[in-house]
Amino acid sequence: MLRNKNAIITGAGSGIGFAILNKFAENGANVWAFIHRQSPELEEQYKQISQKNNVWVKTIEFDLMDEESVKRSVKQVITEGEIVDILVNCAGIVNAKTLGMTSLNEMKQSMNVNFFMPSLFMQMVSRKMMRQKSGAIINIISRAASEFRSGSYAYGSSKMAMLWGTKAAAKELAPYNIRVNGVAPGLVETKLGTGRQIKEGIERYVSANNIKRPAKPGEVADVVLYLSSEMSSYISGQIINCDGGRY
Repeated sequence: MLRNKNAIITGAGSGIGFAILNKFAENGANVWAFIHRQSPELEEQYKQISQKNNVWVKTIEFDLMDEESVKRSVKQVITEGEIVDILVNCAGIVNAKTLGMTSLNEMKQSMNVNFFMPSLFMQMVSRKMMRQKSGAIINIISRAASEFRSGSYAYGSSKMAMLWGTKAAAKELAPYNIRVNGVAPGLVETKLGTGRQIKEGIERYVSANNIKRPAKPGEVADVVLYLSSEMSSYISGQIINCDGGRY
């Protein structure tokens, strides 16, 4: 589905991001894997994925808290001269606190990591895509963006900002043949998902969806694959819920 396509994936070192990288490679895409920190174990995994699928995976370390780090890392890709067909904004942080328990600094951090920096990625990468007259951008949002509940004040607000930004960018970039969509997972079997939830919280969540279990990272990756491919050539400005039919 993505043979000879080149993709940027942020947060590609674990969880949903790693699953997307693996899925893209299986479908023929080359990947710039943006990660916070490299390790011998991760490097070996990328090597095996590359060899198995006859693609390349290039590691780029960056700090999502640092604007200059993001700019340097994106420029590193741009100066390689390769076409950038796909951008997946997956990296993010979770803050599960109420309004009264969330400091202003924590609010700023959530907005910076979950909205400002992904927006910077879109801004820089879309300039190259505009010159190419093609591209697909997929932002990993969250059901928390539209499921208004207590305990996710900063996180939900930052993801709602990204939801709005996704729809706005889709309108602005459509004349350049660039599609922008979002995927909003519910609870996912990752360290940031089920790994931070107590058993009762997981049970309460799955009881409210149709499929009665958390998502697997690969199931979210399947939706991203679809939105990145020509199979979704007429889909733009959409937020696809991947939540097992919650509510």
